[in-house]
Amino acid sequence: MFIHKSSIMKSVYSKILSVPVSGILLFFLAFLLIQPAAQSQVVNETAKKKVSIGFGIFTDIMQKVPSGIKTRTINQGVKVFGLYNIAFGKSPFGFSIGLGLSVHNIYGNFLVDKSGDTTKLVKIPDTVSFKRSKMTVAYLEVPLQFYLKTEGKFNMALGFKAGFMIGSHTKYVGDGRIATSTYKYYTTEKVRIKNVGIPNLQQFSYGPTFRIGYRWISADCFYMLSTIFTKNHGPEMYPISVGLVLMPF
Repeated sequence: MFIHKSSIMKSVYSKILSVPVSGILLFFLAFLLIQPAAQSQVVNETAKKKVSIGFGIFTDIMQKVPSGIKTRTINQGVKVFGLYNIAFGKSPFGFSIGLGLSVHNIYGNFLVDKSGDTTKLVKIPDTVSFKRSKMTVAYLEVPLQFYLKTEGKFNMALGFKAGFMIGSHTKYVGDGRIATSTYKYYTTEKVRIKNVGIPNLQQFSYGPTFRIGYRWISADCFYMLSTIFTKNHGPEMYPISVGLVLMPF
């Protein structure tokens, strides 16, 4: 495996800077799952109904992808969240507000490159063999929703969420015969390259959400109205996220 001399220090920083995204996700998930069990003896049934905890997996269906760039059909992502529920009296309707974390992965035949003050997706040449190339963006989110929960365990929710970008990176695994302003590596050997911090990302994301399900499993959708990159400084692409949510608590 080829390691560029100037990449040694970058690799160290990459490992340090990439810890918050995965570390926060694992801590947040563990905290949400452990808390209900720890408090089950002291919190009554009425209080427990006010809190919902969920874990979701989804795929991003990318929109407005630049010409010549292809993204995978399945771009698997993950999210975890907690909701505080406010019922409207004794009706099956209510309102929820919460806090969550989502990680979006976009795979494709591209490298993320920066040219001047613009970020672009550069197509990997057909002559280059690669195993994986992706960009990852993580958001800390505040979801709001109006929900319906029936006595028959059917549930549905329509809402909106806004997120703040807390981390990003790119990863490439494949032939080293690539050279861009960001990827300054060129070798006939295989390489594994990770760069932390994608330029010109939007700091905020937002859009409507919809969920429908039975008991503790639901189908879930998020339509991002904001673009991933800032206007005029990157591709105008954005995802429609579709997946499954498990809400055991």
